[in-house]
Amino acid sequence: MELDLAKEQLPSTQSKVSDYTPDYINQQIERETEASVNYYKRQGKNEIQMRINELDHEWDTERLMKVNMASIAAISALLAVRANRKWALLAGVSSAAIIQHALQGWTPPIAIFRKMGVRTVDEISREKKALQNLLNKPE
Repeated sequence: MELDLAKEQLPSTQSKVSDYTPDYINQQIERETEASVNYYKRQGKNEIQMRINELDHEWDTERLMKVNMASIAAISALLAVRANRKWALLAGVSSAAIIQHALQGWTPPIAIFRKMGVRTVDEISREKKALQNLLNKPE
């Protein structure tokens, strides 16, 4: 019973990013993904494989958020030690954003990343799967 309650309180970050993103942004990302797949339908297997390789290296919202917030925390902590202790506040805010994301599956910086078109792991995987289906399609 306790475990079930914990699951409800700690949502999957995978679904929460899309849930908290405005529909028009989710739809724009989906349209761009569909356009990419449609473009590669007319390309050769070599080009499709190159795109799959690109997708393997695409940074998703999770990675971008973690690297950015950790970088801000580290730099501001260093500045707090070297220059002015007030910089420690920025480290605290950055750490709080990471904690909020871990607990709620969303944080304000994610909204900025989504507006920039940064996709979730699931969105990248859907494009990759569609392209792999093109590669496996009999000619």
